[in-house]
Amino acid sequence: MPIVVIANPKGGVGKTTLATNVAGYFASQGCAVMLGDVDRQQSSRLWLNLRPPAARPIGSWNIDADLIVKPPKGTTHVVLDTPGGLHGWRFKDVVKMADKIIVPLQPSVFDIFATRSFLDHLAEHRRAGKVEVALVGMRVDARTIAADNLREFVEQLGLPVLGYLRDTQNYIHLAARGLTLFDVAPGRVEKDLEQWQSICRWLDQKPPSDK
Repeated sequence: MPIVVIANPKGGVGKTTLATNVAGYFASQGCAVMLGDVDRQQSSRLWLNLRPPAARPIGSWNIDADLIVKPPKGTTHVVLDTPGGLHGWRFKDVVKMADKIIVPLQPSVFDIFATRSFLDHLAEHRRAGKVEVALVGMRVDARTIAADNLREFVEQLGLPVLGYLRDTQNYIHLAARGLTLFDVAPGRVEKDLEQWQSICRWLDQKPPSDK
């Protein structure tokens, strides 16, 4: 059972947007997916409450912010949304549980250096073969210098960049209805789905523990 964790100790980088859409992708593939929320703000749980009954089901993993437990039986895929400031024993528990970790990162010098030590730590776990780690650029145009700077930075860490998600109102409008890119007609969000192709391929790869 793959467990995908969305993590970055810096707030406001798009963790919940990424987590809900990853869960939406798994649901679109017919998976029994659970969306857990360790963030005290409970943004992912709020989103689940907005999700219409006609949409593909995504279960709520009711976990306490101070206690990370195993997901319920019958679950085939887990997505875990984590809070800003993730560190200490909670960080260790998350890394121990995760098969894959995606770090959303905005390509600004402030965001990059605010997460440097976190990325260094994750790179150590990745090199040890304990977890697969990758980054996704949020609210960025891949053709810009900022994107080039981000790519140059992560290359030093040996972490792959799965893609760059553009700054669009599509995510905001869909989130307000409890939906994801994968819940609406592809023609409505064609550009955004194109940006998700490499992310989806990475998500579909079996974690090392399952190979």
